[in-house]
Amino acid sequence: MSGAPELETTGDGLARFLTGATGRATTVSDLRMASAGARRRNVLFTATTAGERRELVATIIPTADVQIQPVSVEAGAIRLGAEVGMPVAAVVADTDDPSWVGGPFFVSTLVDGESVPRQILRLVEADPALGPTLAHQCGAALARLHAAPLDRAPAGMEGPGDGHTPASFALEALREQMDELLQPSATFELAYRWLRDTAPGDDRVVVVHGDFRNGNLMVGPDGLRAVFDWEGSRLGAPMSDLAWMSVRMWRFRNDHLPVGGFAVVDDLRSGYEEAGGTWDDATYHWWKVLGTFRWGLGLAGQARQHLDGEFPSIVMAASGRRVAEMEHDVLMLLRGAWGRS
Repeated sequence: MSGAPELETTGDGLARFLTGATGRATTVSDLRMASAGARRRNVLFTATTAGERRELVATIIPTADVQIQPVSVEAGAIRLGAEVGMPVAAVVADTDDPSWVGGPFFVSTLVDGESVPRQILRLVEADPALGPTLAHQCGAALARLHAAPLDRAPAGMEGPGDGHTPASFALEALREQMDELLQPSATFELAYRWLRDTAPGDDRVVVVHGDFRNGNLMVGPDGLRAVFDWEGSRLGAPMSDLAWMSVRMWRFRNDHLPVGGFAVVDDLRSGYEEAGGTWDDATYHWWKVLGTFRWGLGLAGQARQHLDGEFPSIVMAASGRRVAEMEHDVLMLLRGAWGRS
């Protein structure tokens, strides 16, 4: 263990929690912080119960200011993903009680592989066949999730209520975020009007991951090993998950490969359709515009949280410099779409 007092305290809390959750005495050792994660603490550790050692990860919400939804909902979504055959890290236990380690958290199994986007892209560069395979696997994984029965969705999962389609619900949320901007954006106003005027009428509602992209995937030479970071999971439109993966931000400079910087759209589409999903190009593009727009507003919101002292962080502060980049990307997407609308 590193010896840091904070990690020692976390280890004590995890040991007591797991002992109670499993009903068997559990010790915790080899604690270390994962480098990934700007908003949450990910602590890797070894848990030993009756001589059996397990490599686990505790995902901890350090402050309510960055909590998107209850940990119980996120953990429930991961369990649902496992039920329908998505590759995920198995959830061992979860709690919304902050007293154990200083915030709500869940514990899951450790999955080996690469999660840093540039490292994933290096794997693809070393094996060009990996990119199409990975995209195909991602499409298949999402098709399985989107086919999950809605009555299996975790209690409390948010989504469009009566009188809303997934598109109208998403637009309402965008309008609220736009009204909170510290500085108005003519580009975002233009994008909002286009999205409002061309919104798809599809009212299908499914469980969506909400942040399915390069950066939230665990990948090895064999392809997709796990999908993580389910804090944005909700009820929504199936095409929103697929389009989000193709937003330019998640290509990491590999713009010629629109799906995560490692594959073309046909690879993602084929995996989705072969696993039973239904694809629509126009709806896919609409959600790609909305996703780019939404991320621009999200970046502006993170910068605002730093500036007003809600969540001081250099990472959050730096988010603000990328808002103009998102405005550019929105305009490039609208340039081709406006004439078709």
